[in-house]
Amino acid sequence: MPSFVTHLESALDGTQLPARVLQTMHAGRPLCVRYDIEAVGRAVDRDALARRPPSLWRYRELLPVEDEADIVTLGEGLTPLLPAPRLGARLGHPRLLVKDEGQLPTGSFKSRGQAVAITMAKALGVRSVAIPTAGNAGGAMAAYAARAGLAAYVFMPRDTPLVNQYEAALCGAQVLLVDGLITDCAKLVREGCAEFGWFDMSTLKEPYRLEGKKTMGLELAQQLGWRLPDVIVYPTGGGTGLVGMWKAFEELLALGWLERKDLPRMVAVQSDGCAPIVRAFERGERFAPLFENAATIASGLRVPAAVGDFMILDAVRASGGRALAVPEAGIREWMRLAASLEGITLGPESATCVGAVELLAREGWLQRDDEVVLFACGAAQKSPESMAVELPLYDASCPLAVQLRGLR
Repeated sequence: MPSFVTHLESALDGTQLPARVLQTMHAGRPLCVRYDIEAVGRAVDRDALARRPPSLWRYRELLPVEDEADIVTLGEGLTPLLPAPRLGARLGHPRLLVKDEGQLPTGSFKSRGQAVAITMAKALGVRSVAIPTAGNAGGAMAAYAARAGLAAYVFMPRDTPLVNQYEAALCGAQVLLVDGLITDCAKLVREGCAEFGWFDMSTLKEPYRLEGKKTMGLELAQQLGWRLPDVIVYPTGGGTGLVGMWKAFEELLALGWLERKDLPRMVAVQSDGCAPIVRAFERGERFAPLFENAATIASGLRVPAAVGDFMILDAVRASGGRALAVPEAGIREWMRLAASLEGITLGPESATCVGAVELLAREGWLQRDDEVVLFACGAAQKSPESMAVELPLYDASCPLAVQLRGLR
């Protein structure tokens, strides 16, 4: 596989670093992978991609892997883009599509980032990886580390959804629960990396998860016939998905595969129980201070301080988009609406986007003819605690018809 990577670049100050050695961050801020875009354009065209297998690796010219034998994969392929007319009508905006990332191998979009990050870690000689996580990232890293034959260490807040805990352990990771938030877990990972030589796979603390996540944007453009929707609504914790998609769109612009007018408005959605990005956006700030006492059932959004905060805010503002918080109290109802009206099971993180569409439609910020794509970043089944309902027990002494009427 030819590689078109030229260098790594600090997202904050533009400092350039070599790409083919193990790197973390520069001056405490993330690095981005840069490509020789002209050479990519000479090597491949849009039409050629459709003839390749339905996998994120079809975009290999815009990915950092050099040797096909290094690829660590669980078959992560294209995810469907589903019309959601009934849900859209209920929310007041009928032109609604859902990109269902819950159909990826580990049940969430984290498969994309970990596939590329673990591939590059292994290729660059890493033998053990560690991560702080409050949701799906830990299980995804553990699965791909197992596939690659790497040792994995996962630190989770004690109240992380049980499926995430069990998944990581089942995949062979050493899992430690922590009384605290993801920021407390991150401190322990830093200590372990220094003492035991683990490689830190935290969000945006290595450059390659972002490259995996950006394939959501590449894939979306291809599915829509090399155009983009008017608006993308995205649940935002650490923000790699939103930042990655914006990076993908910039690369497609540079290739000439999209035009500037095609770019969507990006909407970053958080719960009002943990909304550092929203608060910084509303105050006109580029960096988001720590959100104190963060609390939300959307564990993937419980990120009180994001290392890529400025990258999220830069992308949202450059797109003419919004950052908004929705009421924590509505999350379970939005999950129920999506599942009962469309059969699409949204995790609590993505359910916040249902509330955001409703709010933006009511405000008139969404125009009636806007095409809106809501990203379902993970399946509801990954968070059974948020799905819990009390179900009635069949009573053999009572006619079934009577009991069924009672259920209505």
